Amino acid sequence: MTSQQGHAGNEHRPPAPPAATAPSGGHGWRAVGVVLTGAFMALLDTTIVTVALPAIRSGLHASPATLEWVVSAYALAYGLALVPAGRAGDRFGHKPLFLIGLTVFTLASLACGLSRNQGEIVAARAVQGIGAGIFYPAISATIQLTFTGAQRSKAFGALGATIGASIALGPVLGGLIIAGAGASDGWRWVFLVNLLIGAAAVPAAAWLLPSGQSRVARQFDPAGAALLSAGLLLLLIPLVEGQQENWPAWCYACFGGCAVAFALLAWHDIRADRAGRDPLLKPGLLAQPSFSAGAVFAIVYFAGFTSVFFTISILWQSGLGRSALMTGLVVVPFSFGSLSAAVSGRLSALMGRMVLITGCAMVGTGLALTALVVHLAAPVPSGWELAGPLLLAGLGNGIVVAPNQDFVLARVPSQDAGTAGAILGTAQRVGSAVGIAVIGTVLFGSLHFRPGPDAVAVAFSHAAQVALLANVGFVVVALILVLALPRQIPSRER
Repeated sequence: MTSQQGHAGNEHRPPAPPAATAPSGGHGWRAVGVVLTGAFMALLDTTIVTVALPAIRSGLHASPATLEWVVSAYALAYGLALVPAGRAGDRFGHKPLFLIGLTVFTLASLACGLSRNQGEIVAARAVQGIGAGIFYPAISATIQLTFTGAQRSKAFGALGATIGASIALGPVLGGLIIAGAGASDGWRWVFLVNLLIGAAAVPAAAWLLPSGQSRVARQFDPAGAALLSAGLLLLLIPLVEGQQENWPAWCYACFGGCAVAFALLAWHDIRADRAGRDPLLKPGLLAQPSFSAGAVFAIVYFAGFTSVFFTISILWQSGLGRSALMTGLVVVPFSFGSLSAAVSGRLSALMGRMVLITGCAMVGTGLALTALVVHLAAPVPSGWELAGPLLLAGLGNGIVVAPNQDFVLARVPSQDAGTAGAILGTAQRVGSAVGIAVIGTVLFGSLHFRPGPDAVAVAFSHAAQVALLANVGFVVVALILVLALPRQIPSRER
């Protein structure tokens, strides 16, 4: 959901764009326009769904855990698909992967909109995430293969603008759709709108995307992918389900299994690397302090900021009884502030690592002030009272997310840049999934109703304060991890 996602979503940077097969001129920009439509769809679905959660809860009689899975299943499946899809694109060509992924995403969106129960919508969201993860690596690969020099930079700038627009429009567009289609079935159209876009984008991609891309033999690592998936599921399942199940023994067994799965993954990847194979996570990269700290930073930071939309949506609609449209408008200051990403490149050149430190401090301060405003204005805070703190947090977010990839990848050898970018993209998506699981557990675990006036609003306001402070905790840890990144971005050929 950030500008670095556009670069990080693929495990490949083709060695040289073959001029003979890449489209040129207006045709090239039309091809890029098609893949940018895919980027808009994939990232829009990370925020548009948050305002629909209360409607999904009432429409499908969904539990709090199901609401967390609606968001987390998409993010987790999205992240896990990125590295294998990047390798498949290198091997079989990026055009077929884009077409397959976008088709899967579109059909899964239809399944989401037609879901009749909790299990169906969670399963459909997971498939939707897989589709997004399959086609997303082809986006920056297409840009890389289509343009060079200033034109390529302009195209990547358009990708950054598309990402920013999708994040900003998501909550408001979701609110408008629900308001227009009605509270009972409006949430279905939040998903079904993708069917209309996909119906135009898939044939356009088949016609316009270049098909003569150079292909590189890449090995797959199914054992590594299985161990990573198992470890993350063993972590997320108890985090999402544990609170409502009163933390039974199987939750702690899952945490132990998670540790075992990650230990086996480390052993497998080290062994595969020594044998000259191509492991899922390259041990040589993770041995670099700046890269490993940066990957952990991505997990922690994305866990801290992406779940803010979840908390505000639940507070505003379930707690205060406001409409989905009003909920979308409340988070506009944060989205608007995130447009500061447009100047973050110049700021990082001037300030170096201090731009990340300053940005994290702004996000942490803004979220802490948001929690304070909710406390002082309880039980019924207004959107105007939250505008200032959320704008501050959004401004900080904008100057963190855009330069983050350059700092994390600054000392990565050029031959490993694609793999490192894919690992970083996976870390971001995994962070989003973990953040929803943790913050959702904190939010619903802190929800206690006591008799009195405005009992529901008071309970949700208190729970939202605790959840927002947990967000602040994530951002503080991310701020500490920034210190392991390079002070300046070393100059290198882009």
